[in-house]
Amino acid sequence: MKSHTWMLAMAALTMAAIGCQNKPATTVALPVHQLDWSTPVNSASPNGNSSSHNLSSTNTGDLAAGEADWANVTGYRQWRYIVVHHSASPTGSAAEFDVEHRDRGWDGLGYHFVIDNGHGGPDGRVEVGERWRVQKWGAHTGKTPGNEYNYHGIGICLVGDFTHHMPTANQLASLRRLVSYLMAKYEIPAQNVVGHCDGPGTSTECPGRMFHAYLHSTFRAEISR
Repeated sequence: MKSHTWMLAMAALTMAAIGCQNKPATTVALPVHQLDWSTPVNSASPNGNSSSHNLSSTNTGDLAAGEADWANVTGYRQWRYIVVHHSASPTGSAAEFDVEHRDRGWDGLGYHFVIDNGHGGPDGRVEVGERWRVQKWGAHTGKTPGNEYNYHGIGICLVGDFTHHMPTANQLASLRRLVSYLMAKYEIPAQNVVGHCDGPGTSTECPGRMFHAYLHSTFRAEISR
């Protein structure tokens, strides 16, 4: 009787294993593009009104149409840093980077947000990654002690190589808006808005020498107002 019971148990385990192997892989679809800043931030809208926004707003109802998706998240994570990257490529988009990251063996797009430059997506458009939607740790700043900058850092990638030139004006406008919202929402101090290369233990020039200098001077002053 014991032998019969043991055989039935082993058979059940074997069938379960086969079922796991045959289960189709699930993929997480990238979200639709959420925000288009291809029109300059402070330009007049078609109805003649200014399209400028209150950068300090954390009220979902005060966010622009696409921006409300920034607050549309599942769960909560204790974010402490905002880590800014460049793609180091002239073109790109969240969908392209998602494929590249999966090819490296990662679990999808490593950033939480991608800001397009007009070559892969409209200039200044903010793309919201699946990691942000589910408040998942990032895969953008490895080698920091305790993986701190991935576990508690919001990764934002601007498309472009900013070693010798700056992001577009629309990219910078979107970055200011997004970072200001995230700082207010998660009480992140300006000194914790950093470039990839600022992470302890990292060995990279990301987000590019010229852009990095700007982040620690003009940009930090703007978001500290």
